Amino acid sequence: MATTHHFGTALRGWRERLSPLDGGLEAEAHRRIPGLRREELARLAGLSVDYVVRLEQGRARHPSAQVVTALARALRLDPSERDHLFRCARLAPPADGNVSTHVPPRVYRLVRQLTDAPVAVFAADWTIIGWNGMWSVTVGDPRTYDWDEGSLVAGMFRAHGGRKPRAVAAWPVRSWSGDAAEEEALVADLRVTAAAHPADARLASFVERMLGSSPRFSHLWFNGTARALVGDRKTVEHPVVGDIALELDVLMVAGSDLRIVTYAARAATDARKLDTLRTSCRPRRDGAPRPGSELSRPG
Repeated sequence: MATTHHFGTALRGWRERLSPLDGGLEAEAHRRIPGLRREELARLAGLSVDYVVRLEQGRARHPSAQVVTALARALRLDPSERDHLFRCARLAPPADGNVSTHVPPRVYRLVRQLTDAPVAVFAADWTIIGWNGMWSVTVGDPRTYDWDEGSLVAGMFRAHGGRKPRAVAAWPVRSWSGDAAEEEALVADLRVTAAAHPADARLASFVERMLGSSPRFSHLWFNGTARALVGDRKTVEHPVVGDIALELDVLMVAGSDLRIVTYAARAATDARKLDTLRTSCRPRRDGAPRPGSELSRPG
C-alpha cells in the first residue's frame, strides 16, 4: 500500500482551489483549469517550477520553514491550514502572538452545560478566565483567591520570607503527589506555552517577575522540563463537607490554547459530598438561579 504524501496532496489541492485573480494574477480568457498552474504558484512563492513539481509528487519531502511560509502566503492559507502544511512538512507551526484570553461561544455553552461538575476555563498561561457555579462552591470563588493577575502559577508560588506557605486559605486544593510535584508540572506546562508565544510581552514579563521573586520557580524554570499538564489527583479541603478526593482532568479546546479544567469524584463518598454542594447551585423554587450558577468571569 502506497504511503500517502500529505504535503503534496495538500499543496496540490490548495493550488487548484485558488483562482489567479485571488492570487493577484491576471485572468486569462481561456484556461483549462480554474486554479493556479504550478508555474504560477512557483512565481508567487519565489520558487522554481521544478521544485513545486517535486513537492507535489513527493520527490522533495523536506521543505524548509521558509519554503512552507512562502507557499502558505502564496496560497492565501488561513492559520489552521498554514499550521497543517507545516505539520505535513514535519515542522513546528509558526509561533502565535499573545496568549489568548478569549472564550469562544462554544466553550461558554459547554461549561454552562456541565453543571454537575466543578469546571473552570484557563488561558494557556494558567490565568483563570471563567468558571461555573460548582467550581465556586467546591473550591471557592476565584475572585477571592488573591492570585496575581489571576494566575494559578503565581498563586502556587506566593513567596513569604523566601518560602512558599503550605496553603493560601482561599485555595484549598492539594495534589496527592505533593506541592513540589504540582509546582514542577505547572512550570513545565508554562514553559511549553512560553515557547509557543515568544512574542507575548506580558507573559515574558510575568516569567521575569516570577524568576526574581521565587527561587523555587527559578530552579524549576531552568531545569529544562517541558510537558503539558493533562491531569492530577487532588484533595479539596472543604469547610462544610470535609475533604473531597477528586480527579482533575485538563481538556484542550480545538483551535485554541484554552484549558478546560474539570473535577470528578473518585469514590461514592466523594460523589455524595459533591451532591451536597450541588444543591446550592440549583435553581430556587421560584425559578431564579442561585448566585454563581452561571458561568462567571473575573471583574
